[in-house]
Amino acid sequence: MPSTNYRNPVPTVDIIIELDSGGIVLIERKNPPPGWALPGGFVDYGESLEEAARREAREETSLEVDLVRQFHTYSRPDRDPRRHTISTVFIARAAGRPRAADDAAALGVFSREDLPSPLAFDHGQILDDYFNQKY
Repeated sequence: MPSTNYRNPVPTVDIIIELDSGGIVLIERKNPPPGWALPGGFVDYGESLEEAARREAREETSLEVDLVRQFHTYSRPDRDPRRHTISTVFIARAAGRPRAADDAAALGVFSREDLPSPLAFDHGQILDDYFNQKY
């Protein structure tokens, strides 16, 4: 009997981190694809989406975050040029001073008016939805 290989999208998380001092945290990616991005990454086996979001935030920004709510899930097959991913986006709050770590080459705190360019993946759409609260 021939074997059937099933391919499934890979789950990821992204985190919109609102700082108590104002602004949101974005990282400049160290690895391809280039650009500025929301902190986030792949969900590890045996890890919940919430655990993955807190871990990725800590690994990339050195911040301990409080997840406020799940924002929206983005699943367009071409959202990540590396492979088909499905990202669940969380809104989180944090205090303190973020520091770039892990696969973040740099880090910045931005408002709607001064977002950097280019933004990686579909993060421009995510941020547009966030600032316009479409979900």
